[in-house]
Amino acid sequence: METTISSEQLTVICDTKGGEQRAITSREGIDYLWNGDARYWGGRAPTLFPFVGRLRGNRADSAAGEIRLPRHGLARQYEWTVEKADAASVTYFLASDERTREGYPYDFEMRICHTVEGASVTTAYTVHNRGDIPMPFCIGAHPGYRVPLDERDAFEDYTVEFEYPETADCPQVDGATGLLVDSVRNRFLSDERSFRLNHVLFRGDALIFDTLKSRSVRVFSRRSGRGFHMDFEGFDYFGIWSSSADAPLLCLEPWTGTATGDSEDDVFEHKRGMRLLAPGEEARYHFTLTVF
Repeated sequence: METTISSEQLTVICDTKGGEQRAITSREGIDYLWNGDARYWGGRAPTLFPFVGRLRGNRADSAAGEIRLPRHGLARQYEWTVEKADAASVTYFLASDERTREGYPYDFEMRICHTVEGASVTTAYTVHNRGDIPMPFCIGAHPGYRVPLDERDAFEDYTVEFEYPETADCPQVDGATGLLVDSVRNRFLSDERSFRLNHVLFRGDALIFDTLKSRSVRVFSRRSGRGFHMDFEGFDYFGIWSSSADAPLLCLEPWTGTATGDSEDDVFEHKRGMRLLAPGEEARYHFTLTVF
């Protein structure tokens, strides 16, 4: 079921399937969010929970028992409930049940709140441990955006620019397993703030940044000046991805953890970025997209 929220500058459509955004449209009629064209990527803006990426063999051991889930976990697979909504905001709710515990044996409640204000839309996550043992989890976002935004632009006309100059050695992704190859890192940025997009960058999967100083990034066309800006304070990892099929889309992905590294074991609590949430405790994260 879809819910529409809006400001004087944006109209945002959200859906109970995954609790995710389905469209972001400016008052000029520009569609910013990816449309889910399955020729390239059928997603739009899924939430990644209780982990990001892939587990080795799609499984891991934990204090509560075996975790067995596909890439990016369970949140995107479920119908969420609309908890509350008004003209500018909608909050979705999901609670653990018998089905979720088959793959993730922990009791939790989650909320995703989308709020639009001016030219910005903020997505806020709340994770609550309603069980009686510490609950390990990571959370991330995987929104895709249309690049190019203007039919006169090309993908290669766009620049990605970080808040600060960065020196980044990005780990490779094993195409067969989806795991990070910790032992092979490629120097991608050397005290640089920006790089130009081209499809070749994504032949080996996502660019994964795990040592960023920046907590904001913008993507813009050098020809038209049009683009978008993301603030992701509170997320220690960041992925940038596009389909290897030369898709007209770009995903900006703030994460609190990453896929399993090939140097890691299969204990869920040992995964990088893992948060242990005490019984009754809540954790909150948010990111904001601003269009221009």
